Amino acid sequence: MIVTTTHSVPGREVDAVLGLVAGEAVFGANVFRDLFASVRDIVGGRSGGYQKVFAAGRESATEDMIAEARAMGADAIIGVDLDYETVGKSMLMVSANGTAVRLR
Repeated sequence: MIVTTTHSVPGREVDAVLGLVAGEAVFGANVFRDLFASVRDIVGGRSGGYQKVFAAGRESATEDMIAEARAMGADAIIGVDLDYETVGKSMLMVSANGTAVRLR
């Protein structure tokens, strides 16, 4: 499956637009991760715990989006957009959206 943020695939032509596909992942951030992130805010540096959560969320949301596109008979997803949001005080949401297409 070709997945791209661009609106075309170089060297390929879109044969059919199959529709919008999406994947979402919502993760709870635990108390210890929040505590260590607060310490990082004070002393500086990267929060490895949160980075891992965001990476896992991105991967999960993208996999769900790809599965939806495959079920539609697509061989590519174009115009992909990834969004990151907080839900409440301790939930993180990652969404992946794009257009499922069939290429020539």
